[in-house]
Amino acid sequence: MQCYTEIAPPTAVSHAVHLPFVAPRAHNLVVARNALLQIFELKSTVTDAAPSDDAAENAGPLLDTEAADLPVQRTENTAKLVLVGEYPLAGTVLSLARVKVLNTKSRAEALLVAFRDAKLSLVEWDPETYNLHTISIHYYENPDLPGISPWSTDLKDTYNFLTADPSNRCAALKFGVHNLAILPFRQRDVFDEEDDFDADAQKDTKMQDANGTEPEQKTPYSASFVLPLTSLDPTLTHPVHLAFLHESREPTFGIIASSKATAPSLLPERKDHLTYTVFSLDLGDKSSTTLHTVQGLPYDLTSVVPLPSPIGGALLLGSNEIIHVDVAGKTTGVAVNEFAKSSTAFSLKDQTDLALHLEGCSIELLSQDSGDVLIILNDGRLLTLTFTLDGRTVSGMTVQRVAAEHGGQVLKSAPSCISNLGRGRIFVGSEDGDSVLLGWQAAGRFGALGRKASEVGTDDDMDVDEDEEVDDLDDDLYNDTAPAVKKITAAAAEPTAPGSYTFRIHDTLPSIAPIKDVILHTDAAAQYPTTGEIMVACGRGAAGNVTALNREISLTNLAQIDFPSAKGLWAVHARKQAPGGITADFGEDTEANFSVDADYDQYLVVSKTDEEGNDNTVVYEVSGKELEETSKGDFEREEGSTLSVGTLAKGTKIVQIMQSEARTYDSELNMEQIITMEDEDGNEGLRIINATFADPYMLILRDNSSAKLYKASGDGEVEEVEADGLTSTRWLSASLYKSSASGEIYAFLLTHQGGLHVFATSDMSKPAYVAEGLAFLPPFLTAEYYPKRNTSKATITEIIAADIGDSTSRSPHLVVRNSTDDLIIYKAFHYPARSASEPWTTNLRWIKLSQQHLPKYTDELDASDDEAGLRNTLVALDDVCGYSTVFQKGTSPAFILKEASSAPRVIGLHGKAVKGLTRFNTSACQKGIAYLDADGTMRISQLPAQTHYGHLGWAARKMPLGSEIYAFSYHPRGLYVVGTGQQEEYMLQDDTYHYEWKPEDITFKPHVETGILKVIDEQTWSVIDTHVLDPQEVILCIKTLNLEVSETTHERKQLIAVGTSTVHGEDLATKGCIRIFEVITVVPEPARPETNRRLRLIVKDEVKGAVSAVSELGTQGFLIMAQGQKCMVRGLKEDGTLLPVAFMDMQCYVTFLKTLPGTGMLMMGDAFKGLWFTGYTEEPYKMLLFGRSKNHLEALTGDFLPHTPSKSLALLVADADSNIHVLAFDPENPKSLSGLRLTHRGTFHTGHFPATTHLLTSSLAIPTAPSSTFDNPVDDDAATASQEASTHQVLHTSQSGTLALITPLSEATYRRLASLTTYLANTLDSACGLNPKAWRVGGGEVGEGGKGGMLDGNLIMRWGELGHAKQREGLGKVGGEGEEWVFEGEREVLGGWGIFGRRGGAL
Repeated sequence: MQCYTEIAPPTAVSHAVHLPFVAPRAHNLVVARNALLQIFELKSTVTDAAPSDDAAENAGPLLDTEAADLPVQRTENTAKLVLVGEYPLAGTVLSLARVKVLNTKSRAEALLVAFRDAKLSLVEWDPETYNLHTISIHYYENPDLPGISPWSTDLKDTYNFLTADPSNRCAALKFGVHNLAILPFRQRDVFDEEDDFDADAQKDTKMQDANGTEPEQKTPYSASFVLPLTSLDPTLTHPVHLAFLHESREPTFGIIASSKATAPSLLPERKDHLTYTVFSLDLGDKSSTTLHTVQGLPYDLTSVVPLPSPIGGALLLGSNEIIHVDVAGKTTGVAVNEFAKSSTAFSLKDQTDLALHLEGCSIELLSQDSGDVLIILNDGRLLTLTFTLDGRTVSGMTVQRVAAEHGGQVLKSAPSCISNLGRGRIFVGSEDGDSVLLGWQAAGRFGALGRKASEVGTDDDMDVDEDEEVDDLDDDLYNDTAPAVKKITAAAAEPTAPGSYTFRIHDTLPSIAPIKDVILHTDAAAQYPTTGEIMVACGRGAAGNVTALNREISLTNLAQIDFPSAKGLWAVHARKQAPGGITADFGEDTEANFSVDADYDQYLVVSKTDEEGNDNTVVYEVSGKELEETSKGDFEREEGSTLSVGTLAKGTKIVQIMQSEARTYDSELNMEQIITMEDEDGNEGLRIINATFADPYMLILRDNSSAKLYKASGDGEVEEVEADGLTSTRWLSASLYKSSASGEIYAFLLTHQGGLHVFATSDMSKPAYVAEGLAFLPPFLTAEYYPKRNTSKATITEIIAADIGDSTSRSPHLVVRNSTDDLIIYKAFHYPARSASEPWTTNLRWIKLSQQHLPKYTDELDASDDEAGLRNTLVALDDVCGYSTVFQKGTSPAFILKEASSAPRVIGLHGKAVKGLTRFNTSACQKGIAYLDADGTMRISQLPAQTHYGHLGWAARKMPLGSEIYAFSYHPRGLYVVGTGQQEEYMLQDDTYHYEWKPEDITFKPHVETGILKVIDEQTWSVIDTHVLDPQEVILCIKTLNLEVSETTHERKQLIAVGTSTVHGEDLATKGCIRIFEVITVVPEPARPETNRRLRLIVKDEVKGAVSAVSELGTQGFLIMAQGQKCMVRGLKEDGTLLPVAFMDMQCYVTFLKTLPGTGMLMMGDAFKGLWFTGYTEEPYKMLLFGRSKNHLEALTGDFLPHTPSKSLALLVADADSNIHVLAFDPENPKSLSGLRLTHRGTFHTGHFPATTHLLTSSLAIPTAPSSTFDNPVDDDAATASQEASTHQVLHTSQSGTLALITPLSEATYRRLASLTTYLANTLDSACGLNPKAWRVGGGEVGEGGKGGMLDGNLIMRWGELGHAKQREGLGKVGGEGEEWVFEGEREVLGGWGIFGRRGGAL
């Protein structure tokens, strides 16, 4: 009984489509990351032009411009991706398509999503709820469909894809071997009889009511149907690819197919056997008409790419050639390498000198005017395909490379999808590295495109005043009504000149996919910025890199000062008042604003408590990182404690908030005014609880729950603002918010009943917005929301409104803190959309965002202060290293960080509890922070450089290597040993094993890989040693092992074991080699002290078969290695040889070896024959087979998962179908054949192809519920033992970039969480109408004996998306008193906080 919980979402982009989705004229990009759907909008920003490479390399991390020459500034218009929303899916996305359907809620287009298991979901955007709305879902998993027989290939093993008609008349899903599901859509246009595919649709579209509006359609689609491709043409038994074509009166598609299977080995017999056929569909009669057929096409064609006018027709893409077929069936082709001549007799233009590999490339229309096409190869290189026209006919094609100086090599990884966003922007998604938004610039003769096509102006210009010629790109791609004559005249008769296009990267979506290997540093805090709790080797090809992941942020500390008795601190940025006679805005000093340090802080105010317990305040003058105490001015230092310090009047007034009064000072700390706190009767003595500032306003909350608003007036006084709306209500929390959109300042106040009141400071007589239902924490909050029945309310203690985001995009959010320090984040939106002249609160609504962060509880802070719980712990910070963020002080310090292309994430601050934090901006710490921890240590810090946060919810720093990493390992001497490779040309005459082969005379040579071992220093992250392996020898595994190096002294050392493989061909046996290195100390290179370590080879042993896995084993310092079809235990001798002591025969290929430390038990995974569970003994040396899994199991990775309280052991195996199988060794079970067969306990479908698994130990234990309907009666000793036992968890990584934890559960906990999982599955919205429970079954076997399977922890971690009433209802189903705290502790363990984040143990 286990639970699977993802702690990092998938990052590999598999599909993308551009469409107006959230509004009719919006520019949206919908991205699928396997099982995650994200919606972006495009935003135009003005950025500084990139400096030269030298300048970029010399730039310091603090961006200190005082020590550098200032270059001439040049700006560029850059498009950025801004996240609208992200939605987890209970299915694996297969394809995306845009369609125009009738009566969508957003009046924009709809999205059609195809899933792996032959499902189609039609979704639209609902602006009223700011969420996806599923219009319909269509299933085609029917085994009784025509053409499906019991011996047919499984649905998951066939190539399935979706294609949509550009004229939005229908969409087609190809699934199974040769089945085509057609989904017709109703159209708003008046149909001719020939176009009428549904009589009811025709009647509905022509009927109108008395008001002249159209009646509501029952559905925007007609009944779908399935056509076997063989019913269109009996020869279509082996379809390759199909796509709908542009500009046709009837839905028309072209299909590449054959009557015979494609086989390169039978090329002499089956040469040029593919055909390309164009069919026209009659949706009414469910029939088709063949328009034309092209026969004798090359065998290696893989896809059909339709082209709009002026080119028209379609491109047929192969491995060695590109062929264009126009609407009349005329063909034009070009060969891109010399193998095209030998593989086909088809007539092709000779461009073999390009020597291109077209496998895995992507194609997208580039220029509508010229019809040019962009080609991206599988190594990221850019090419353009241009056409030569003879009238309206294509007479030739030319493939051109894009030079490196024009951006031809800006991409580093293979594309998985490509989407044209219009206006010179193309999105390139990748599953092998980062996805990018490319911008292109056309030179010369394209008229309107001669300027920078990426210069898109403002956002308003993007939506309202679009350029007509560029806008044709979007119109004509998906609309057949545009006239073609205009475009044909715009297209050139000659091909585009080389060098006409220039590309640059506008934006990047970071990715850690695919994960190759993982190193864990969970035992100690990170010593260097390049060290993470999880070190992930990821990326393919030139995109290979190592990414350091940390669950909490480790700030870059620039200075540290001890203030043992300090309680709070505030940095002050003061400005001088404008001198007399100088005209300036109120509060501004024109001359001072141009000084070098105009934006730097001058003072740091620290509130302290002396040895006698008296409160006092110290003022420091700031100079860089140096602090010097000052006594100048009249700043109150002795009497009373300072609660807060802020500035008003644009920095010319400093306000000191004390317990019973507020004092104002000028920029030189000379006192100007004392503001006393009086009640309604004029009596003094009220105490101040909190104060917030939004220039020129100050809002003070007092201990009698009253609030006062003050404003800095033009005459230099801070005066109280008459606010009748504040006096009638008692307030619990208050904050000021300045809208970045309108500049208006609003006061957000929380009533004791949990209601939200928003006042505009321009009119404080009544609230501009009221939402009394905030205390119910609903998923969707409006002014009208209030539950129909009396339900329990959450205990809210604090609210704050702030802009959260980065320099690209900031948006208003409401952060709510409850009594248990949980943070609930609401995002603001408007429905109906407000106009620019209306107040910001008009039509204001809030949507709750999902976040998985859980607070931690410590007793580090003194709780003796009675008012400590009433004071604000949330601090809004503007422009901290480019981020606008909210920070939570206290025992669970955390930032809320968001990039433009990510959702807000709550990420904890590593270290102790935080008493105070302030933004700190000086010449030595630009846009940094200063904070005070529980020990009284003040640190001046910055956010880590080159780190992103929102995309994963982790602090992620990427260190590129420029080559793919196959395996890597960490050595305790501060080294990473990385296994990479380099490509080398290969020819047959170079093979020494086949002397009979004739010499080749080719220029397009194949490449083979040779392994390279690199040693990287963990501090400087530089390569300090390199070892090149033998030719064609590749690295399969690297491990750091503690081996015995002496048989006499039994000395042990940490050694590096490297397993390799050499494959010379199918007719020769595979060879392998085991190399063992030790780290030695040498004389370092000059000016490089880190090079004082090298690897010395001590063992090199060649064996039969590939060395695919190595591991430690036993207590005597031996290793076990998989060599070919054997697993052999070997010991290292003093003479540098490895002595075999025990072995076990396997069957095919060993994929992994895992040992359970201290037990002698092993897991061995076979790529075809499943799992072997064995044991090893040392006296005598022997290996025993305990049990095996079923034969047909592709075991790719796995690990042990012990559960200490129940003394049980589960064997986890991940297979190639993205399933995790839970096996157990149970000799007493009759089905186990006395233990020879491992019993199957359950199957869980992850949806992600597995990469690695690692057994970890958590410092937290799952708590035991005090009383529960699912608990078995146990004694107190057993409950105590269960609480104290350590929890083991398995970290599961995937090629989609996910990180997940698998946690063992007791039976009582399993039953409770299973009940909650069922409740959540029925309560939470499931995007695209999918079934989360059915998806997780994965077609696996049912668990033995009714016990089962694995729970979906992703549903459990979405607990915060429920309203408070639903949460109480769910907990009421599973337990009694204290259930909320138990469930909080369970989620803390399931989320991995006992492993990552270092909770429950030493920091």
